[in-house]
Amino acid sequence: MRLDTLGIDRSVSVLFPPESLLENLQDLPVETGLIDGDSDSDSNSTERCDGVVTFEYRPSLLDTSWVHSVQAGVDRFPQERFREANVLLTNSTGVHGDAIGETVAGYMLAFARRLHTHVANQREKRWSRPEWDEPWTIAGERACVVGLGSLGRGVVDRATGLGLDVDGVRRTPTPEPGVDRVYTPDALETAVSDARFVVLTVPLTSETKGMIDADVLAAMREDAYLINVARGAVVDQRALVRALEDGGIAGAALDVFETEPLPESSPLWEMEEVIVTPHAGSATRQYGDHVASLVAENVRRIRGGQDPINRVC
Repeated sequence: MRLDTLGIDRSVSVLFPPESLLENLQDLPVETGLIDGDSDSDSNSTERCDGVVTFEYRPSLLDTSWVHSVQAGVDRFPQERFREANVLLTNSTGVHGDAIGETVAGYMLAFARRLHTHVANQREKRWSRPEWDEPWTIAGERACVVGLGSLGRGVVDRATGLGLDVDGVRRTPTPEPGVDRVYTPDALETAVSDARFVVLTVPLTSETKGMIDADVLAAMREDAYLINVARGAVVDQRALVRALEDGGIAGAALDVFETEPLPESSPLWEMEEVIVTPHAGSATRQYGDHVASLVAENVRRIRGGQDPINRVC
């Protein structure tokens, strides 16, 4: 595969400044520059690049040899079209575990220690101590992590460090350090039935789309919380709203949604036991540095005729 030119698409600005990524990659043995998507300018054209680092998908990327997604999720990239065009696609799996793990730990602690209600009270300058039986401690509680890849691993490490017992769900029931019981997706309702926290860390695929439906939500404990740091479409959002309104579950922390940004009309905004964050669970000032390390390693591998890391197709 030829790899003499590498473009940094300005769409990565959703996550970090593209200029910082360019600076981190300036010592690569390839010509590297910023590009503006489908711009017709000779200096900004995707067509000038052998490889592109990007947040967005556009058809013009299929004219390159290699595309690197700055996210772990690649559901926006039509993989079949990449295969047909013989274009290599890699992603940023492995860079989000720490950030996502800490975000999930924050959600858990907020619900247990009632931090989200204190913040709401602060906005209204209201001094209001919780009832004696409202706060609780998460040590000794159980979490079920649905998806035991790099994101799930980050959650497991923080959860066990905070004293929670952890179960997990993945396609193969092989043992995982720190996880007491590993279930397969066909036993999802059983897996979630004993958990105070159900944490979603799966990629969006045809198998995971809508996997958290009304039946799974009904199988959860009434005092359980759903935490979604995967993709919005993994959850049937209407069923979730119904479960929250009916008291079927205690609450939810949601970083991803079926429609983003979350519409102002969504009832999720107004629910006291729902934490809404703007798809920022993986955000960290080190994000660009982590991506640069992956890209630099794959430039070295591709130019050396080796298999790249994090190959999707």
